[in-house]
Amino acid sequence: MPRCNVCHHSCNLSEGDLGLCKARKCENGVVKSDNYGVITSIALDPIEKKPINLFYPGSKIISVGSYGCNLRCPFCQNHEISYGFGKEYPYETRYIDPEELAQIAYEYREQGNIGVAFTYNEPLVGYEYVIDASKEVHKLGMKTVLVSNGNVTDEIAKAVIPNIDAMNIDLKGFTDSYYTDILKGDRKLVMNFIEQAAETSHVEVTTLIVPGYNDTEEEIKELSLWLSTLKNGKGREEIALHLSRYFPRFMMTDTPATDVSLIYKLKDIAENNLTNVFTGNC
Repeated sequence: MPRCNVCHHSCNLSEGDLGLCKARKCENGVVKSDNYGVITSIALDPIEKKPINLFYPGSKIISVGSYGCNLRCPFCQNHEISYGFGKEYPYETRYIDPEELAQIAYEYREQGNIGVAFTYNEPLVGYEYVIDASKEVHKLGMKTVLVSNGNVTDEIAKAVIPNIDAMNIDLKGFTDSYYTDILKGDRKLVMNFIEQAAETSHVEVTTLIVPGYNDTEEEIKELSLWLSTLKNGKGREEIALHLSRYFPRFMMTDTPATDVSLIYKLKDIAENNLTNVFTGNC
């Protein structure tokens, strides 16, 4: 039975089966992307919305998303395309091949666009498209950005990272129990991905602060201390951390929104280890 090599779930798939991510499928005995070029969302966004604050600040970027995700965050704000696709998602999709996507990005240069960001769902469950489209974008002298949860194997990380100029990677918490029990993820995979990405790309990290789950001073102290040991890309500058406020969503409506005062308190804690700490949703 073929096994998917993308992430920690290592799904064993029979012919015609979809993986847990809902975006990879076994066809003719091979596990392949089922969402290649299928775009559910496309928009011209400020790059700070990714959020990326220290890579071409003030610029815009064409943001594209497909469907599928290999996590199961109960508070997901994009759950319709992350893992409810085909059941809840009410909009039409559009097929955009890599060359066309690059051309779309190129046509928006005069509006401040610097390239393409792969975002909205988890892009790396369809990593083949990310790689192919990134190569086309680079041919036109433009930049590529990845917004990812970082839960991929070393094999996929090594294939993707050389094609990406800047990333925002979710480090959703700093305990294995939170990652495993709540998110169905793998914290060590994410940390490995961040370490590898930071060797060549510009990396910023986002942590969504969820009350009662990952909101202690000690956890943010440890998380920011670990990040401070890494250097960012060829310039070797420090990695930026975004601390973002949680709001009740999806299957987690009984946990109240994070207090703004807590976000700023944790920002102060993180700033003992990092120079660039930003707040989000405040």
